[in-house]
Amino acid sequence: MSSTYARFDTVFLLSRFAGAKYSPLWPSSSSSSSSHSSLLSSGTHLRAKPNSRLRSVTAASSGPIIAGSESIEIKSLPTKPIEGQKTGTSGLRKKVKVFMQDNYLANWIQALFNSLPLEDYKDATLVLGGDGRYFNKEASQIIIKIAAGNGVGKILVGQFINLKRNTCREGILSTPAVSAVIRKRKANGGFIMSASHNPGGPEYDWGIKFNYSSGQPAPESITDKIYGNTLSISEIKVAEIPDIDLSHVGVTKYGNFSVEVIDPVSDYLELMEDVFDFDLIRGLLSRSDFGFMFDAMHAVTGAYAKPIFVDNLGAKPDSISNGVPLEDFGHGHPDPNLTYAKDLVDVMYRDDGPDFGAASDGDGDRNMVLGNKFFVTPSDSVAIIAANAQEAIPYFRAGPKGLARSMPTSGALDRVAEKLKLPFFEVPTGWKFFGNLMDAGKLSICGEESFGTGSDHIREKDGIWAVLAWLSILAHRNKDKKPGEKLVSVADVVNEYWATYGRNFFSRYDYEECESEGANKMIEYLRDIVAKSKAGENYGNYVLQFADDFSYTDPVDGSVASKQGVRFVFTDGSRIIFRLSGTGSAGATVRIYIEQFEPDVSKHDVDAQIALKPLIGSFLSCIVCIKAEGVYREGEAHCHYMREKNYSVSHGPYERRVGFLTSVLSAMFLFEISRAMNCLSM
Repeated sequence: MSSTYARFDTVFLLSRFAGAKYSPLWPSSSSSSSSHSSLLSSGTHLRAKPNSRLRSVTAASSGPIIAGSESIEIKSLPTKPIEGQKTGTSGLRKKVKVFMQDNYLANWIQALFNSLPLEDYKDATLVLGGDGRYFNKEASQIIIKIAAGNGVGKILVGQFINLKRNTCREGILSTPAVSAVIRKRKANGGFIMSASHNPGGPEYDWGIKFNYSSGQPAPESITDKIYGNTLSISEIKVAEIPDIDLSHVGVTKYGNFSVEVIDPVSDYLELMEDVFDFDLIRGLLSRSDFGFMFDAMHAVTGAYAKPIFVDNLGAKPDSISNGVPLEDFGHGHPDPNLTYAKDLVDVMYRDDGPDFGAASDGDGDRNMVLGNKFFVTPSDSVAIIAANAQEAIPYFRAGPKGLARSMPTSGALDRVAEKLKLPFFEVPTGWKFFGNLMDAGKLSICGEESFGTGSDHIREKDGIWAVLAWLSILAHRNKDKKPGEKLVSVADVVNEYWATYGRNFFSRYDYEECESEGANKMIEYLRDIVAKSKAGENYGNYVLQFADDFSYTDPVDGSVASKQGVRFVFTDGSRIIFRLSGTGSAGATVRIYIEQFEPDVSKHDVDAQIALKPLIGSFLSCIVCIKAEGVYREGEAHCHYMREKNYSVSHGPYERRVGFLTSVLSAMFLFEISRAMNCLSM
């Protein structure tokens, strides 16, 4: 990668896609396209009764009635608890082969219904969608049959057809669209089948989560109940109906239960038209001197990109890259960052590259924004959107109600809230923590450093919304520019923001698929350091203001979330944070965040790693000893040195500074906490 990327803030990623041993699959799991009527229990087949009479039914509906029957039979299938079904910050994520084990998914779905009040699902409408990844098709049938077995009245399911390839993605709805459909159609909740930005395919990841009636992810009070019920579950209630045809828009009825297949785009597009000035954006995208590129990464936003950006906003058809949703994301990793969206990065960093580029992730809730040869960090992005929202986006014409960020996200948004005199909230990682604030009318715009940005138009982060927000800002700034005049660029907008608010230099280091026991020991050791730390202690040239393990009390319902990340905060606003993440599908992910505020405009063009070098060096010399060793093998034990994947592709002094050993038998990790504590392994 070119060193031209080096001036921007950085996120480092260490990742491993290693094979693993899994329990045997059920007999019918060899083909993803095969019928899975026998997935729930060995020897038990979910099929229509031989004497069920299918007939045409006439009813009020947004789609044609396909088929129906007079009644359905509900069966109680015996099952046993399965370990490891505790949800993370965004649902339950595991390898596909884990979910394909007998009753693994079915147990979790039934445990969910066992955790909800009867009025939340009995005869109610629920939404079912996902990112189109491998196993969604089979999982849709399992979820539908268990929902019917528990008395749900109606399921709304998304579907996408690609006419050019003559393919159909069943059960497809982006995460933001699921939230939008729940809210518009007043559904009681919805299932989202996705492992978000994690890779898809038979050897990779799958996930499931449940969103409530306002479209927000289920709160911890519910996810804790679900986990508790997975530990004691003994039966699964299943409707004996055949697999539902999800390839055609319309309604299928069985007794009082129905499944309606809907267009995945229409409700979401209507909402975007209410939020943004499409005429204003269309004026920008139709300019001959403005270049636009959107990379859907062969993920769910491929179903939305052409209808929104091309058909409605006038972008050129070839401005959409990787626009066909695929089960394995085209063998790619659908994480919109400078590492995995390399195709887009290469285009944007050409001398003749587009003026604006963006990418979204697997389920469409994350985003990356780029200008020509310019990367906008997620922390800066949400702050810049908030600073410009009132003048550029009609939805915020009266001004935002409040702003919020996740704790690890840089403090850029804090300064916008202070300048605009808006309420500000710092919450734990997880979009569900924003939902209560939104429902209480306290919050309008929020974001996370992990490429998530959104507002109270729905209750999820929203990748396409963020792209449209940026296009709105650029369109507003350039609306009076005549042909031939220099346009206000992404870099101009960011530099103007830094000149006004200062720059927060920021980096994140990820260590994925670490052994959970070791990761927990490391965090406990850091908590011990925190307990002994005192304000005023020196870390090189930095003076400690406080150190803690972040805890959050919800101002709406009083609920408390503790142990959300170990923080070392210094008197100049610099921060170093250690946190365990719950978004991976295997093991633990350790994240380290480094941040330093710089008010001096003359220093804003410094590469992030150079700017952060004194802070990192001072802290590491006191707390952490970095290890970076080569590959070796010794009998059955084998270790791999894994270089970081660097989001800004910075080739500064820290490229290879952080690496780590992985070992099957020996328990080594990338670093030793001070006093030589080796405690984290993979």
